[in-house]
Amino acid sequence: MLLQNKNAVIYGAGGSLGGAVSRALAKAGAKVFLTGHNIEPVKKLADEIIAGGGSADASEVDALNEKAVNDYINNLVSKTGTIDISFNAIGLKDTQGSPLVDMSLADFVRPVTNAMETQFLTATAAGRVMMKQGSGVILSLTATPGGIGYANVGGFGPACCAIESFSRDLASELGPHGIRVVNIRSAGSPDSQVFKEAIDHGGEKAKEFIKKMEEDTMLKKLPLMEDIANVAVFLASDMARKITGVTVDVTCGTTSALNYKVSPIAFVKK
Repeated sequence: MLLQNKNAVIYGAGGSLGGAVSRALAKAGAKVFLTGHNIEPVKKLADEIIAGGGSADASEVDALNEKAVNDYINNLVSKTGTIDISFNAIGLKDTQGSPLVDMSLADFVRPVTNAMETQFLTATAAGRVMMKQGSGVILSLTATPGGIGYANVGGFGPACCAIESFSRDLASELGPHGIRVVNIRSAGSPDSQVFKEAIDHGGEKAKEFIKKMEEDTMLKKLPLMEDIANVAVFLASDMARKITGVTVDVTCGTTSALNYKVSPIAFVKK
């Protein structure tokens, strides 16, 4: 298996995408150490992974609390000896759906502040351990607004840009120590809990919006959670040992060409 005997820490494992990545890492052989602000969904996920033959441990950790993160990492290293993979997928408490000129400062700044605080705390905590090991992979996650201008996403867009910039800078500092730092950019997964809740509350309007998002991609579809999880497994493995300091785009082409208008019908031979 690609990640046999690797120790992976996942922050925000209780979320749908954090859970999907956790399952994929465990399936690939990693021992997954799942954390979340709310222990119940994290414990449920750990039980599921263990029942499926994987190795998992659940802990309640506030990834926005410096002491909580450092105490957890130090305690974990004392037990496992190494941390090979760190992935942060916690929610940023962003507010979307209205123009920037109509937003409050608090709503705009919140996701940017949360993003930088949690990424800095978790990534540097892992980085200090990995520097001693001389190896490790630190992963993060953003979305389409990290690569293009995107209306009505509030502070989430700038937060994505900040995460991607931080990932590049950290990679440049940790690279000489044998540590890779890579960001994954998604376009949003229609099978994620966020999208399901949007459909439940928004009905047909939400479905129309998701359809518009699909039409804005080159492939005319959105990446599923499985697609993002598979990329995470690849990037965490030695198969990606020469990849660092970049954002891997898994947006089905959204970032490269919003409102891409070429129809596949135009290329069908008559």
